[in-house]
Amino acid sequence: MIIPALDLINGEVVRLHQGDYGRRRQYGGHPLARLQEYVSQGAQLLHLVDLTGAKDPAARQIPLLKTLLAGVAPTPVQIGGGIRTAEDVAALLDAGATRVVVGSTAIRQPEEVRRWFERFGPDALVLALDVRIDRNGQREVAVSGWQENSGMTLEQAIGEYQPFGLRHVLCTDISRDGTLGGSNVALYRDICAAWPAIAFQSSGGIGCLDDIARLRDTGARGVIVGRALLEDKFTVEEAIACWQNV
Repeated sequence: MIIPALDLINGEVVRLHQGDYGRRRQYGGHPLARLQEYVSQGAQLLHLVDLTGAKDPAARQIPLLKTLLAGVAPTPVQIGGGIRTAEDVAALLDAGATRVVVGSTAIRQPEEVRRWFERFGPDALVLALDVRIDRNGQREVAVSGWQENSGMTLEQAIGEYQPFGLRHVLCTDISRDGTLGGSNVALYRDICAAWPAIAFQSSGGIGCLDDIARLRDTGARGVIVGRALLEDKFTVEEAIACWQNV
């Protein structure tokens, strides 16, 4: 499915270039109006990133998120951004999120996050793996807003959580994010073949409908689309029609 995405800082819609807070672009309009438009065009799942909360969990935008979730109900929404504790997960689920996206903490504190899988269930969690691929093809997971390498590969990270029922993985090729230059089709084809029971979401690089079309036969279950929608490269309706035209 097509998964429209918004990144939020202090209530405003923004886009970061490859995770850099210093290279961000602001987009006008209230985020709720954008989300409601996405839903009206057929979106069946939405993706939100609380970048304010990612920097400072104490400043997480819970009131705004509650408003957004209520405004698009019953459409499911997955939310990420600086999830560090079980209380963070519970707060977002209580606010109405369908799933919570967990990134750096899943790599740094796997024992803790494995307990979250047991407490909340695998359907309530999305494992976010942001990878840098070196010239030898090794996929190393980056953490801390992509500022640090973790020393763990994508394969190792998936192996940590498979025994706990891992079902949802959002995988981003960092080199593609925010570029509108196309997705890493080979990456998604490879990982979807290796772990067919996992619902992989592709993320990063979607700039035109052809980029979506190239992902159709990879096995990816979802395509995150952010900047291209904000910059009117195509509509959600057009993206869904392209994805379904198999």
